Amino acid sequence: MAARTTGCLSEALAALRISATKPATVSKIFARSMATESPASSITKSASTPQTIIQSWNPIATVPVTIHSFPELEPTALEQWSVNHLYLPLRRDLLHSAVVFEGDNTRQGTASSKTRYDVHGSHRKIRPQKGSGRARLGTRQSPSIKGGGKVFGPHPRDFGTRLNRKVYDKAWRTALSYRYRRGELLVCEDGMELAVPEDFARVAHHFKDGLREAYLEKYMRGVLGALGLGRADGRTLFVTGGRRDWLHAAMEQLPTEGRALDLPDVDVKDLLETGRIVLERSVLKEMIEQHQSDLVTRIAVGGLPSTGSQAGEKVL
Repeated sequence: MAARTTGCLSEALAALRISATKPATVSKIFARSMATESPASSITKSASTPQTIIQSWNPIATVPVTIHSFPELEPTALEQWSVNHLYLPLRRDLLHSAVVFEGDNTRQGTASSKTRYDVHGSHRKIRPQKGSGRARLGTRQSPSIKGGGKVFGPHPRDFGTRLNRKVYDKAWRTALSYRYRRGELLVCEDGMELAVPEDFARVAHHFKDGLREAYLEKYMRGVLGALGLGRADGRTLFVTGGRRDWLHAAMEQLPTEGRALDLPDVDVKDLLETGRIVLERSVLKEMIEQHQSDLVTRIAVGGLPSTGSQAGEKVL
């Protein structure tokens, strides 16, 4: 009887061990793959780099634009701009087409050469056809003679090409969007001017022998170095609504550090060349208004034509 009780107890314990180990075996067989599960340590982990944050940010309607003072670059206001203006996806084909279009239309095409009909001199035959023992020659204007005309030489021509206006306008906003995404577009208040010391401004017109230019060069080099806008950071393009005497004069002395241009002198290539772009708010607004033909429709809706998105709305 004792032996039978011991045998039953052993079978019961064996059954308990099997039932205890079976779920573990099943869980190993039907475990989720690594492709669908995430480790617990990374569930609450935030983005590690600013680039990751920018890539994960996907605005729908507007993007924020900070307005700075110049030259301190202190934030003074916050505005909302349309994503169709400053957050377009990168289109290398549009940028390439715009840069080639601008380059073709800025070529002078004034190279000119004289053909045999343009060279001065008599058109009689130089020597008899036969009897001299030398090569046969025609007139003095022959291309085979020194001083003669040029065969298939260059002549004045127009190298300009054509590009759809909507494509060109979208390339403009794509270049601005590219700079905005990389954090290389600085928008400042209107009237951007270099703040030179008052003592220097009073006596600057008395300087001779390049002392004024030398002082501006040294002063502007220090400003660019303090703001991180110099050659070490990829040079800077300053765009203003009109000529600013001190700013433009100082940047003319530092071509290796950057440039200062008026709005009519800026094109798509200028927006892509330098490391940073510093421009006035009114300049940015005018750029957008001049280059948004692809956003404007001529179809009348409710009696009024539909226009493009607003250039900017002040928030703070």
